[in-house]
Amino acid sequence: MAQALDYQVLICDPRVEYSAGWDVPGAALMAGMPDNAVVELALDPRSAVVALTHDPKLDDMALLEALKSPAFYVGALGSRVNNARRRERLLQHFDLSEAEVARLHGPVGLPIGSRTPPEIAVSILAEITATKNGLPPIAATERLPAADRSGCRID
Repeated sequence: MAQALDYQVLICDPRVEYSAGWDVPGAALMAGMPDNAVVELALDPRSAVVALTHDPKLDDMALLEALKSPAFYVGALGSRVNNARRRERLLQHFDLSEAEVARLHGPVGLPIGSRTPPEIAVSILAEITATKNGLPPIAATERLPAADRSGCRID
């Protein structure tokens, strides 16, 4: 989906059980730890970073580096509770300012009621695209206006 929107996709996951059979055309797999990959990529204002592993040992270190970068978007998958805990960890145990931690989008994605992986991907890409295009963030607790479904029926 990201490639269809003209985003370059780079994946970094040091876990062999996930990377051994990697075969996603057009999406490059980077070896090593995510925080090292973020530094190596030398993120710029056209970069977006999304942490998806649910593993604080991997996600927090990558987010630490990404939040110090000029990347236009930094987000992390997880519940509101887990994201609140993540923000506390980043403030208490890492050298990040409140302003840097406030840049973190989390829970990542627009609040569209996503349940399946493809729906979650749409939600994340919609938020990244909205941010790239200068729209203000929508909090996870806000609801989008209800759609008029009178003409939309999928059988």
